[in-house]
Amino acid sequence: MNISAKHHFRAYTPAPITREQIDRAEILFGGLHWRAERVVEAVFENMGYRARALPAATRDDLMTGRELADIGQCCPTSFTTGNLANFLRAEAERIGPAAVADRYVYVTAGSCGACRFGQYHQSYELALRNMGLEAFRLFLIDQKKPDQGAAEGGGLDINMPLTIGAVWAILCTDVLQGLEYRTRPYEVQAGQTDAVVGDCVELLHEAFRKRPYRGKKWGTLAWHMSTGYFINVLREVFRRFDVIEVDRLRVKPIVKITGEFYLQTVEGDPNYNIHRWLESEGAEVYPAAIAVWLDYLIRCEVQKLEDKVGVEKGARAKLAALRGAQRLFRWSFDRMRAALGDIPFEMPDQYELRRLAAPYFHHRLSGGEGDMLVGKALWTHKKKKAHMICELSPYACMPNTMSIGAMAGVTGKYPDLLYAPIEIKGDAEVHALSRCQMILTEAKKRAIREFVEVMERTGLTPEEAKPLIDAHPRMNRATYRIPQTGIAAGMAANTLLQLAGARGTRKAA
Repeated sequence: MNISAKHHFRAYTPAPITREQIDRAEILFGGLHWRAERVVEAVFENMGYRARALPAATRDDLMTGRELADIGQCCPTSFTTGNLANFLRAEAERIGPAAVADRYVYVTAGSCGACRFGQYHQSYELALRNMGLEAFRLFLIDQKKPDQGAAEGGGLDINMPLTIGAVWAILCTDVLQGLEYRTRPYEVQAGQTDAVVGDCVELLHEAFRKRPYRGKKWGTLAWHMSTGYFINVLREVFRRFDVIEVDRLRVKPIVKITGEFYLQTVEGDPNYNIHRWLESEGAEVYPAAIAVWLDYLIRCEVQKLEDKVGVEKGARAKLAALRGAQRLFRWSFDRMRAALGDIPFEMPDQYELRRLAAPYFHHRLSGGEGDMLVGKALWTHKKKKAHMICELSPYACMPNTMSIGAMAGVTGKYPDLLYAPIEIKGDAEVHALSRCQMILTEAKKRAIREFVEVMERTGLTPEEAKPLIDAHPRMNRATYRIPQTGIAAGMAANTLLQLAGARGTRKAA
């Protein structure tokens, strides 16, 4: 027997699916935070599909992923594989394996490069075989092809309206998440922000479900770029936040979340509930916007074209077109951020991140978030956007190990940069959070020192500041913007600076 033929590698190929089959099936997906997943469900519904985000991944999913697939894989692979497997296993027990294969399909992003992300679908396939669900179908969306056409059988069409709708859902929920995280640590009535956010997500869900049809390709792209449809919905979101009363004189350290895409994006067991844990420890969290990752992917394609200018015919024109598309993408994000009062953090410029990271990490090294992790840490530190960086890295993740190694050089040159690299296995919570807490303690001290310095600079104490705020009731609302001055990172310190500036202006007048 030819051993090599017997064990020849075979890439996963899903069975064909017809329109009749997709009409009676439900599309499963996951891996984002809950706001984005809920609105992406509406994008699928708008396109005539039925869709459901998988339940939030749990520790049980991690164990199942290790059991059914490769135990040496990184924890995001284990979590996502086990998450899908446990859902399908429960459904198979309820309705049988054949009905599961008929009633559900799974759609996820595909990739390649120096990361296990490129092999996620192989882990899914292995897990499905081990459960006796080989007939279940998985479909990959190529991150670089927004219009890749119909899958074999014609039932699932991954076209421009679907992918651009998903991207716009991500942009809208990114800015909503940014406003939420700038509000909740300072809310006067506990739980009010969560209630408002829940209502706003449903508002966005309904808007995307009713999204107008504007053609299959360039018409829909132009409409999304130019329409005020989503801006008007976000303005309504902003109005709903106006009911939330806040106290911004609470001194809290700001912690910027970076790291591997899945771990920095999800909220739950896969990253030890780090977002809510940090808030419970008295911090304000600066979350990782998915849009920044999409902007980075565009930058990577720009870099490839830059190498081809003068070598490949038409490369210069393609490069100009792609740079123009990137500017439009960033402009669209800025429009949405402006609809929320410019309160969510801005999107950092990718080429500034590349310049900052260049002495420590070459921008041609791919895998994970590449040089962007180093660039984001330096951008955040230099511009006083946060007091501390918390980088979430999967156990044994090669790209993140590279960035952590490069960060040793960064912290050597910038010893005042508070950097907490947390290696996440999924089952070592106490160790990881303890490590984070040690750095967080210093971040709290830094936030207090910063506040005291601003008090001395402005001559304002909290006792003197409170009547000034009460005299201007808008300042007690979540929709009032406290600009970051570049002098201080913290909300409380910048609030004092805002009050001092306003008082000085009145005196001068």
